Amino acid sequence: MIRFQQVSLARGVKPLLDNVDLTLNPGDKIGLIGANGAGKSSLFAILRGELHADQGNIDYPSKWRMAYVAQETPALERAAVEYAIDGDITLRKLEAELAAAEAEPESAANGNHIAELHAALADADAYTVRSRAEQLLLGLGFSLEQMARPVASFSGGWRMRLNLAQALMCPSDLLLLDEPTNHLDLDAIIWLEDWLKRYTGTLIIISHDRDFLDGVVNVIVHIDERKLKRYSGNYSAFERQRAAQLELAQGMIEKQARQRAHLQSFIDRFKAKATKARQAQSRMKALSKMEELAPLRAAAEFSFEFREPLSAPNPLLVMEKVNAGYRSEDPTTYEINEKIIVGGIDFSLQTGQRIGLLGVNGAGKSTLIKTVASELDPLSGTAQFGKGLVIGYFAQHQVEMLRHDESPLWHLARIAPDVREQELRNFLGSFNFNGNMATASIAPFSGGEKARLALALIVWQRPNLLLLDEPTNHLDLETREALTMALAQFDGTLVLVSHDRHLLRATTDQFLIVADGKLQIFDGDLDDYRDWLFKTKLAAKNNAADVALPVAAEVESKPSPASAPVAAISNVDRREQKRLEAEERQRLAAAKKPIESRIKRLEEQIAKSNEKKSVIDARLADPAIYDAANKEELKKLITDQAYCVKELNQLESDWLEQQDALEQLAS
Repeated sequence: MIRFQQVSLARGVKPLLDNVDLTLNPGDKIGLIGANGAGKSSLFAILRGELHADQGNIDYPSKWRMAYVAQETPALERAAVEYAIDGDITLRKLEAELAAAEAEPESAANGNHIAELHAALADADAYTVRSRAEQLLLGLGFSLEQMARPVASFSGGWRMRLNLAQALMCPSDLLLLDEPTNHLDLDAIIWLEDWLKRYTGTLIIISHDRDFLDGVVNVIVHIDERKLKRYSGNYSAFERQRAAQLELAQGMIEKQARQRAHLQSFIDRFKAKATKARQAQSRMKALSKMEELAPLRAAAEFSFEFREPLSAPNPLLVMEKVNAGYRSEDPTTYEINEKIIVGGIDFSLQTGQRIGLLGVNGAGKSTLIKTVASELDPLSGTAQFGKGLVIGYFAQHQVEMLRHDESPLWHLARIAPDVREQELRNFLGSFNFNGNMATASIAPFSGGEKARLALALIVWQRPNLLLLDEPTNHLDLETREALTMALAQFDGTLVLVSHDRHLLRATTDQFLIVADGKLQIFDGDLDDYRDWLFKTKLAAKNNAADVALPVAAEVESKPSPASAPVAAISNVDRREQKRLEAEERQRLAAAKKPIESRIKRLEEQIAKSNEKKSVIDARLADPAIYDAANKEELKKLITDQAYCVKELNQLESDWLEQQDALEQLAS
């Protein structure tokens, strides 16, 4: 187990941990959370031995093997798959020893040593290591062609994926992951979540992705007020427990305040009276000895809202037979080459639509978003934009487009040159850029603060169409929640690409998918997408196995001519039977999926309508509503109640029809 005993830590003059005690059990999957700057990464540095506590002890078994993600990736010419295998340090050491032993002159002792090394390599799964590495890299979004490319050819985000692959390749008892989803897209995150569920060691994760934490961890450790507090369960369970504790603490503070007020009142009334002087003195002592409970932190949670759009054209845009992609000039012939990424797009956006855009890495989601945002011209086809369309576009690398030598006020004044400075300052203050922070260079800002500024600039423009491509990169849990709430209340149209499933679920109501170079409707939810994704990964894995099959066949002994035809017929029969069974399962699943999706949507609509009706019923139950002054409100409430009843009747009727259809299909 990992045991913290009276641990204190400070970085410079800032205390991070103060007399902390904590025990983590072997096999726990722990989510480490806390505000930015609370000390999460410093705690990891202590566990890695890179920092030392100012006082106290941190103990864990010395025999434990630790794995973590390196923050730097050298520009090597080594192939990506070999670099991933390098994560298994023990294996690489055995391979080096074997190569050295085989280079030495033959002898009995050396022969025994070589045999021992071969046995050790077998124990280390050396003969499956390449296929394991390929599976890891496929899961993290690499193609077979990319695996053969040198590490130096990849961008920074892809190199971080390679470092993650190294950490996962390393056999370990303790795995430390600091924001592992930051450089991943949704398909890679879903795969990583599944991999970590099956990890048998002790896992500690720092993450701002609540769905990812919910899917992986069974313990939350919260850094708050320089203490480590352990909670059982996932992140959602932590939120419930934390809310209950805060409510209890607030109740205790209010109770103590009443007690103190009562004692003080007695003292004020009777301390001058001789007959009550003794009692007054005793109460003064009780008041002085009463340890004042620490007030709850008064800092309000960050929140913001999108301003109401000035216009609402409908449709906002229409695309017909559009090919989206890139043009490039051949430097030798000066010919213009076109590379189509997503082709044959027939797509329109109506006011109020809330679309989540799905697709595996490299499918073309960002290319499509850029084309809709007019960052890229269509290669062919027509794109018509509604009059009064105002696009708020958050690109995947939006933070890098900011001028780091300028201030938040400069950035806002550039897009609002005719607005008074005080009004701009007030607006920036609503995004927590207060005082000197509004006029200071953004260079030292954290990634989250820069992302918050980029969002503020979009909000100012009052868009009626939001195009958001991975807006949660760099955002902490609090700011992600603020963005989720703001988008849920946004009055305009939304197209969202995100690896944050909580954000997608809470803010979108339909999905489109970019796959095989096409844009299509995805009739399902994120759980259906997860299933589709694993089938895609499995197909890629099987294709990789098919490529390796001829090499493996050379090693196996060839069957005799007499037995070959029988085996072939038997295998064909079995394959045909399995194929037919699979087709039947797929047909049934395909027929059920739209019905199940419709049922789920109806249930959500019924829940919303019931909630709305409950609010109306509660208001109508208030006698004050029947006063003459509330005549208009009463009339509106009665109309709304009748509409809710009618809507609920229709929704419930539709739900029953869909249930009947599902039961008939199942039978």
